[in-house]
Amino acid sequence: MKYGLILLLLCAHVQASTIAVIDSGVDVEHKDLLAKLWLNPSEIAENGRDEDGNGYQDDVYGWNFAENNNLVIDRKYLGTFSADPYLFFEIQGKMFLGTATDAEKQWVSDKRSDADFIKEMGIFGNFVHGTHVAGITADGNSGAKILSVKLIPTEVKPFVTDMISALSVKSDEDLRMRILKSTLAGLAKQQMLMMEEIAVYIDGHKADIANGSFGTGYGQAKTITNALFKVAYQREPNDEESDELVQHFLGEMISAGKKMVASAPNTLFVFAAGNDGSNNDLYPTSPTNIQADNVISVGATYKYEFLAPFSNYGEKMVDVAAPGMLIHSTIPGDEYLDVSGTSQAAPYVANVAARIKDINPSLTPKEIKEIIMGTVDEKSYLASKIKTKGIVNMDRAAFAANLSLTNPVSSSINRASSEVADVKISNIKSNYNFNEIFVLPLTSMFK
Repeated sequence: MKYGLILLLLCAHVQASTIAVIDSGVDVEHKDLLAKLWLNPSEIAENGRDEDGNGYQDDVYGWNFAENNNLVIDRKYLGTFSADPYLFFEIQGKMFLGTATDAEKQWVSDKRSDADFIKEMGIFGNFVHGTHVAGITADGNSGAKILSVKLIPTEVKPFVTDMISALSVKSDEDLRMRILKSTLAGLAKQQMLMMEEIAVYIDGHKADIANGSFGTGYGQAKTITNALFKVAYQREPNDEESDELVQHFLGEMISAGKKMVASAPNTLFVFAAGNDGSNNDLYPTSPTNIQADNVISVGATYKYEFLAPFSNYGEKMVDVAAPGMLIHSTIPGDEYLDVSGTSQAAPYVANVAARIKDINPSLTPKEIKEIIMGTVDEKSYLASKIKTKGIVNMDRAAFAANLSLTNPVSSSINRASSEVADVKISNIKSNYNFNEIFVLPLTSMFK
């Protein structure tokens, strides 16, 4: 049975879901996204007024929270990049598949030690990231509506904080540690307040799904906590001190993040699990480790064949996996790129979630999450890595959503699981080069 065709027919007569893409900006002029953009029905473009009275003037396509304006993409970067980043992604894909020449491999090796190239790649990565993610959320879904929320600036400055003065005072070590932990808690809450504001914003615009391919991983957080420890103690922390502080910092971020997702109770938040190749059960990542009925965490796979070597995982903290390697999607300037990361896996799940909502608009975020998690293709290699032990099955989830129009969600899931087959996979090649896959970093809020 052609479940994809059934899905398209079902979606043709219902109101399309709104998908908030919380990221580094979306190219609202990309030819493949023009028909899929959310447009604020209450705003008149560029008239300098706030017709809907929400405090965000001229938020026609969404809002830029990074720079506090309505420019959800900074087009001044178009045409400023060399050909090197594009060629790098092309060759590293060939290296992973085992088809790169020796000359191409040497070129990539040279570029990885080129400071100017690394700087350019950082800016390029942030510039294309949000548009690439947006393209995945709406791929194959002509009715999808992308609400752009820019959280990450294109050029992220090194981490600084104006809260370090209290750390440099001379005091006993216990007091100094309490001050340090209090400072980190304040920093965590400050950053998550912006996320709470974003959640209120997308709730006001009735976003059904929100994709968050950003976050602060264990390693990123440790860089911050170690730097502040050094200010406070004038020395490097030992391993125990370092781990204690980073766990405290991420714990505070995740705790504060619960207020964020609670501020948009009718939205399903889809978060990327992270690209450190580590266990989120032991080494937390924010915001993906937030536990709530309207949050789902996503790891990355290569097609339906194996867990991506860079993907974070966690039997308790990562709910599902989805394809996230060498994903072809849109980037600014009517261009395309093959990119890898849990950043690419999460919007695949957001896409599925939007399709489910389109089929049955009465489903709650919790029920959409239940359908996604209950209809995965279980894989033995994910048994101790992913909560559901499986990879999202789009056709099966859509079939369950259709059944849920007239049946309870639980029985719809059970029937779909028995009637819709697993996604077919090709024979796994033995010559994949797992060391030759470059991922765009999971963009961080800290700047």
